[in-house]
Amino acid sequence: MATHAVSADARTPDNQAAVTADAAPAPTAASIHFRPVEPVLLVIFGATGDLSRRKLLPSLYNLAHDDMLPEGFAVLGAAKEELSPNDFRALAEDSIRHWSRSQPIDERVLRRLLESVFYQPLDLRDEAGYIRLGRRLEQLDKERQTRHWLYYCATPPGIFSTIVRNLDAVGLARGSDDRQRRILIEKPFGTNLQSARELNQLVARSFGEECVYRIDHYLAKETVQNILILRFANSVFEPIWSNHYVDNVQITVAEQLGIEGRAAYYERAGALRDMVQNHLLQLLTLVTLEPPVSYNHQALRDEKVKVLHAVRPIKADSMDQQVVRGQYGSGRICGQPVPGYREEPGVASNSTTETYVALRVSIDSWRWAGVPFYLRTGKRLARRASEVRIEFKPPPHITFGRQATRDLEPNSITVRIQPDEGIVLRVGAKAPEPGMEIRSVDMDFAYGRSFGHGSADAYEHLLVDGMVGDPTHFIRGDEVEAAWTIMDPIEERWTTGLSPLYSYLAGSWGPEVADELLARDGRKWHLP
Repeated sequence: MATHAVSADARTPDNQAAVTADAAPAPTAASIHFRPVEPVLLVIFGATGDLSRRKLLPSLYNLAHDDMLPEGFAVLGAAKEELSPNDFRALAEDSIRHWSRSQPIDERVLRRLLESVFYQPLDLRDEAGYIRLGRRLEQLDKERQTRHWLYYCATPPGIFSTIVRNLDAVGLARGSDDRQRRILIEKPFGTNLQSARELNQLVARSFGEECVYRIDHYLAKETVQNILILRFANSVFEPIWSNHYVDNVQITVAEQLGIEGRAAYYERAGALRDMVQNHLLQLLTLVTLEPPVSYNHQALRDEKVKVLHAVRPIKADSMDQQVVRGQYGSGRICGQPVPGYREEPGVASNSTTETYVALRVSIDSWRWAGVPFYLRTGKRLARRASEVRIEFKPPPHITFGRQATRDLEPNSITVRIQPDEGIVLRVGAKAPEPGMEIRSVDMDFAYGRSFGHGSADAYEHLLVDGMVGDPTHFIRGDEVEAAWTIMDPIEERWTTGLSPLYSYLAGSWGPEVADELLARDGRKWHLP
């Protein structure tokens, strides 16, 4: 049984959430603005780390600021550092002041939140420490009357399985229908198909699949969720959303940043595991899935899995023609010199870890047969931009002549995920001058202009969904295995050393050979 929720806009005169007897027992993703109303105890493993400081703690403040946390809510940070509760509160306060999107800080809201923040030193590999953790949780449970415990693994992926085993070993993994124990696990979930299967079996055995929430924070972004709204809430688009009208689809997730001191992680992961297996494939599923029968976690994720199963395997003998990997060298970002990947602290001088991947994907289905999908991601690229671009076929007949349409670009829809969140529809229009000249113009929807404010951080949505018990925007076990099935042959090919690793300048758009992926099909990359 999921936590009850009510609209955050339903207020009594004293500004408290109004709870009615007929409140919905199981909120779904369609609940746009809900607030959990049963007390939740959130445990953050790795609470002193970068993810916790930059994202989780500021997100909790933002939720408190927007009155989206339940009465009795508490946070217990757990990490190896020997901190006092007040030390951790000071760390949390500094993180919130520095990283929160809600500025200026409301001191009253901050003070109240910090009163709900606690800390427990914990060696995550030591089972005995989890016994002490359990005692502390029971103490907080009695004091705060929390009903559900939510574990968040904000740790390096190599320790996920250790945390799950230790929680299970001391009896902290299994709850009951009215006192659930849920676990949120960051990406990447496994390092290949075999490790993902083993981790799936472990978490399902310890917690039960219904209480496992595999995170891909892109799924919680408003602009990503708006892909489905664009398709299925607007009758004008879905009829042309197929191979009858779509020429190609480009998915770009570009970063200007380097590895930011994360060499130990990135040397093991690389761009394929870190970005393509999760973010880019998830975007691919949302663009191409069939209409779900309803917007709930079962129906939506069923359709996403069908897409992943329909992705045509890339054969070894054509791998180098369909997949490009690269590694950034030194260059300039925003006019400032930056080192190459092999010059980054902690990176081997002969490292073959890829920081850029581009690939051509085909989906074997009636809707998408014959449409190429081009995916790319990389670090130290020309600008930060995440977008999905759907390019349409040209009209079957050039009514106005080639001279009038010589500069006309294909019709397209571009979903800008970040930054400048919005949707751009590119169409042709007559230029306001004598004669017939048709130019491309943009019809531009921007979140900030249309709604008066930007979208909430994805981690705010993830935390609320976890507290409420709605898994719609998380990844199911069979889904993550289907994604690894696509990625494993690429990794296996690369480990042979037969595929080239291309160098590219920091501040460029990646290896020039990546342009050939499209040029062979008579197309070119759209530059965000």
